[in-house]
Amino acid sequence: MSQISRIGFSALALAASLAAPAAFAQETLAPKVLVITMFGGETKPWLEGRKLDTKVEIPGLPKEYPEVACDDAGLCVMTTAMGYANAASSVSAVLHSGLFDLENSYILIAGIAGVDPADGTLGSAHWARFAVDGGLRHEIDPRQIPADWPDGVVALGAKRPGEKAGWGSATEIYKLNEKLANKALALTAKVELADSDEAKAYRAAYKTAPGNAAPAVSICDTLSTDTYWHGSMTAKSMGDWVSLLTEGAGNYCTTQMEDNATLTSLQRGAEAGLLQFDRIALLRTASNFDREPEGMTAAESLSAKSGGFGPATANAYRVGSKFADAVIEGWAEWEKGVPAQ
Repeated sequence: MSQISRIGFSALALAASLAAPAAFAQETLAPKVLVITMFGGETKPWLEGRKLDTKVEIPGLPKEYPEVACDDAGLCVMTTAMGYANAASSVSAVLHSGLFDLENSYILIAGIAGVDPADGTLGSAHWARFAVDGGLRHEIDPRQIPADWPDGVVALGAKRPGEKAGWGSATEIYKLNEKLANKALALTAKVELADSDEAKAYRAAYKTAPGNAAPAVSICDTLSTDTYWHGSMTAKSMGDWVSLLTEGAGNYCTTQMEDNATLTSLQRGAEAGLLQFDRIALLRTASNFDREPEGMTAAESLSAKSGGFGPATANAYRVGSKFADAVIEGWAEWEKGVPAQ
């Protein structure tokens, strides 16, 4: 067991009030890599694959996932629980707990997602450049939109689809460190990815690659929204939305329910001097397609058992672990910044 073993913040705070300040400072952990997962299925491979014996209880974490688990090598793993509210609250709780020094840490967001079959397939792994919020906007029911509108999606403060926003929250889009994403891809491109017979059979319904091909690792972008949407028409609208917000530079391939919220908390932490935002890597692996294949309705596709969950959770660990190991083992270089080679 390491120095903090199932010790709550309140207990540490009490100890600090009774001891010299230096003694409390020694309790702070400075991980080389902090992994952020969103629910137990994503966390399980990390807990099974690593010797994460140090358990740090953090007030403000969800009751299902009250601890950050760490090993002696410099890896820590936390679980936020799903959705924007949980993600933002949980990450903020850890950042401001006083129990972690993340100033030089690399932060790896690693979870599963839906995928555009034009960019990936079941089990595929994707490092993100942009994270775009798909929810901060106006939206009119399709039954009430003007006849010449492509959909009912209108940017905040705009008058019609396709117009840029007139105002916003400053959390609609995050651009991650592309040098780090490229390095992560170079390190993980040849990782052997898990697959399943069920996933192979299901993806065959999609007519072209990469949707019907074996899983691979790539770089693209991710779309965040609390709403678990599905279907080709919404997907087309979401693609247009990402293009609008990134001025044509972004192409979402994965869709998930937390990342802009997580990144907002991390951005606030960076502004407070608690971490470096350019040391955040974002990895999403595909557990399902974001739209139906030809010959199937969106409703049928949404409820279908695609076989992607197992490969996706396994591959988030396989790919994420490869990246984390490279950082930890090469810390003499990584501590200074993303290595050039």
